[in-house]
Formats: sequence, C-alpha cells, structure tokens
Amino acid sequence: MSYISTNLNFLMTAVKKAAGSLSRDFNEIEQLQSSLRGHQEFAKAAYARVSKDLRAELQKGRPNYAVVAGAENVPAKAPYFLISPLDGLLNFMHGIPYFAVSAAVVENDVVTAAAIYNPATSDMYFAEKGKGAFKEGYRNHERLRVSVRKDMADALVGAKDSALQYAAAGVRVSGCLSLDLAYTASGKLDAVVSAENTPDTIAAGMLLVKEAGGSVYEQNQKDIRSEDLASVLASGNVIAANAVLGKKVHELLNK
Repeated sequence: MSYISTNLNFLMTAVKKAAGSLSRDFNEIEQLQSSLRGHQEFAKAAYARVSKDLRAELQKGRPNYAVVAGAENVPAKAPYFLISPLDGLLNFMHGIPYFAVSAAVVENDVVTAAAIYNPATSDMYFAEKGKGAFKEGYRNHERLRVSVRKDMADALVGAKDSALQYAAAGVRVSGCLSLDLAYTASGKLDAVVSAENTPDTIAAGMLLVKEAGGSVYEQNQKDIRSEDLASVLASGNVIAANAVLGKKVHELLNK
C-alpha cells in the first residue's frame, strides 16, 4: 500500500524475521517454569539471539546506519536504528504473551519510522512520520486512533503512579512499555505514564501515538503548550494520551 514506504517495509520485515526465534522460544518457555535457573538462562539466551539477529538484519540492508540499543551512545548527526530486542523480558520469562520486538529509525534526532511486533500474538504495529499509524491486517491494515476519553474518572491508564490510581477508572502495569504505547495509539489504553526508561523502549511507540493523533509530553516539563519529544527520549519520562487527557495527567503529576 502507498503508505508503506520501502524503508518502513524493510524495518517491518527485519523485525519479523528477527522475532521468529522468539515465537519458537516462547512455545518452550512454559516447560521450564519448574526450573528457576533453567528458564532464566533460557530467556537470556533468547534475548541474545533476537538481539543478534535483529542487528544483522538491519545492518545487512542499511550498512551505513548504526544500530543502538538500551543506553548505548547514539551517533552524532548520522541516521541510526534504535532497537529494543525483547521489551517485556520478565513477561516472556513467565510465559505471559505481552512482550515485543521494536525498532525505530532516527534521522536528525527525529524518529521517522517505527515497528512494534508481538510474536506471541503476531500483532504488528507500524508508523511513519506524517503518514499515520496502523496495525497490520491480513487484507487491510487498521488505521490507529487514540482514545477520545477526556475525563480521568473514565480512563484506563498504564502507569505505576499512586496519584493516577485514585483518579483514573483503572491503572495497569503491564511490563512492556512499547506495547503499552501501541495500545494507547490503538485507543485500548487511554494514557500511558512511565518514568526512567531507556530511549529504545519509547521511540517506536512515541511515533505511533503521535501518528494516531495523540500527544507525548515529558513528565516534568513546565510548559505543555507544545511537546518536547527530544526531552522525552533523553529523560525516559513519558506521558502519552490524547491532548486533553494528557494535560490532565500532567497536572496530577505536577501538583
């Protein structure tokens, strides 16, 4: 389809290929639950394998792009991939199908393309700057839109903060920020609040939320009349929601 560029298609394909090993590993992880050391070592090996495979796939197709994960230093000025090989590792270790492989393209310090894939459910979420956010479908892709809920009392929020716990209809802690952001872009969650994250777990989902019509704020920014996406990536402190709800969440956190 016209909104999937060559670059975005390459990114999605690389993520899916690398995630193939996780699908197989996840089917085996439940058999190891009775051995604490066994399933921990198995999960670490799975992480290492998908990380290696994802780096190889990306560098094979774009050898001039660096690949950055976790708290690794980003290259100055040059375009690069920002990857999270297995976000939700603890969920994976416990046989919970809420984890993801995510990758984003960063050019001139701006996230321009993103893919988030849950191999346990085969759900692929993707976006490109200025072209919208989508969930992959068999025949047609689903256009994503953030929730329109404006009242905290009606909102389902992905967060740990106690102030939000009493203000919102419900608070969830899922253990996989990239999927939480994809769910916010899909309108399944009304907002996400999370602090002290590495950029790789935020970048792809941040673009999804923006392209789905949402707003992204740094939790501690004083003036939220505009967004400061660079600060979100730098600090790891994120609020993601529709514009009205995002401002209410910000107010609660900064009383």
